Amino acid sequence: MTVRYCEILRLDSIGFSRRNIALSVPCSRNTVAKTLDRAKELGIKWPLPDGTTDKSLEGALFGNEKSENRSERRMPDFNYIRNERSKNTANNKKLLWTEYLEECKLSGQKPLMYSQFCYYIQKDEEKHRATMHINRKPGEEIEVDWAGDPAHIIDPNTGELIEAKIFVGVLSYSQYTYVEAFPNEQTPAWIKAHIHMFNYFGGVTKMLVPDNTKTAVNHTKEWYTQELNKTYHELAEHYGTAIMPARVRKPKDKPNAEGNVGHASTWIVAALRHEQFFSFEELNKAIRKKLEHYNSEKFQKKEGSRKQLFVEDEEPNLIPLPAAPYELSEWKVATVQYNYHVFFDGMYYSVPYNYIGQKVNLRTTDSMVEVFLGQDRIASHRRLYGRLGQYSTVTEHMPEDHRKYLEWNGNRFRAWAKGIGTSTYAVVDSMLTSAKIEQQSYRSCMGLLKMADKYSKTRLESACSKALEYTKTPSYKVIKNILVAGTKEATDEVAHTANAYGITRGADYYKR
Repeated sequence: MTVRYCEILRLDSIGFSRRNIALSVPCSRNTVAKTLDRAKELGIKWPLPDGTTDKSLEGALFGNEKSENRSERRMPDFNYIRNERSKNTANNKKLLWTEYLEECKLSGQKPLMYSQFCYYIQKDEEKHRATMHINRKPGEEIEVDWAGDPAHIIDPNTGELIEAKIFVGVLSYSQYTYVEAFPNEQTPAWIKAHIHMFNYFGGVTKMLVPDNTKTAVNHTKEWYTQELNKTYHELAEHYGTAIMPARVRKPKDKPNAEGNVGHASTWIVAALRHEQFFSFEELNKAIRKKLEHYNSEKFQKKEGSRKQLFVEDEEPNLIPLPAAPYELSEWKVATVQYNYHVFFDGMYYSVPYNYIGQKVNLRTTDSMVEVFLGQDRIASHRRLYGRLGQYSTVTEHMPEDHRKYLEWNGNRFRAWAKGIGTSTYAVVDSMLTSAKIEQQSYRSCMGLLKMADKYSKTRLESACSKALEYTKTPSYKVIKNILVAGTKEATDEVAHTANAYGITRGADYYKR
């Protein structure tokens, strides 16, 4: 998996510990330490110059160094090692590593270095170690989740009962809570819920701790190598926070969210069960009213309330909101077509022609369409709307011979036609003026230009003159048919002349 070096520097710049950076990216602590130490040595700091990618930053930090592929080395049998260490403390890591080396030698596989061996054993042990209470700091993290029990609204047209999914966000320190209902648990609802929650809190914490929902995490077999949903990660970057997913079936990783989901279900959702709502707007208005009461209610076992603790201690420590809210994006995979364009939502967007045939990622918003190859952005366009089939083409993306075609314009076509004759000029002018957009007729005009080379300027002028006798707006196809038909007639006439007296011997023959 590619190391996200840019993200490591960004998280370090906002005060994250190296341990938390390793969990958020995710990668090993050794990688984090090596990256930060090398960046400090070279004087590389966040923010990085525009256009910096993880690949280019890796080259700047480590030059031609190449990390050894872990998949080429045999991993220890963690279950066996854990059992052996639990049986006898004399079975230390050094002894187990020696046995591991013998196994690798017999199987012909590459072993891990002793330090790597110890590192992975430690990681395995951490997964089975007893948990401990961690004191939360003001403004440190928000825990987010979907409530298990849905609310309901009534369709005003059919009377059908529609489920409303409940989003819950909790500030870990003050337990100040945000609740909102949505039609589903898909990515647009998840992102919109976060934007509304940040606005409600008036700021952002350093960390977001979501459950392992698909809208937050692209699931893998191992928690330590999970990949974040691209859109969700972009949201975090926009607001200057970091995402630290909780482990699967580990409620202790997000105790406040788990606890407040139950409280929210009881005091907000269940409290509204006897009321009828005919829209999400009505439901959320009632939820907001209950939410204000819930946050202002006094704690049972300590002084103050959620709102009081939030205002006094947590609100001053939140990261300020950016000037503009995050704009929801959507990611899709596309193939660069042979016309060096990608297709999205009925429109075509150009890509440098040397990427023809390659798979690329499209990041789309309401206003932009961006094209990425890996982590490198290779094209960017304003999103097109309206008539389907429109093209957004950047001249620099075109091959050299295609750019020459763009050098032609209406005035140049008219000047060319005028040099041939008045009839050709009239035909070209009608083609240019009959199209809604002048550029749409350029292909037909270019076709006429090529006919002059193929049939001669005189014959093209004659064909245009003949076409104008029948219509004031002859098409390219009409002119072409006249020229083709004229060529056939000329050929037939030559053949007829040559064979008219082929079997007759004239008087001159017999005089001989």
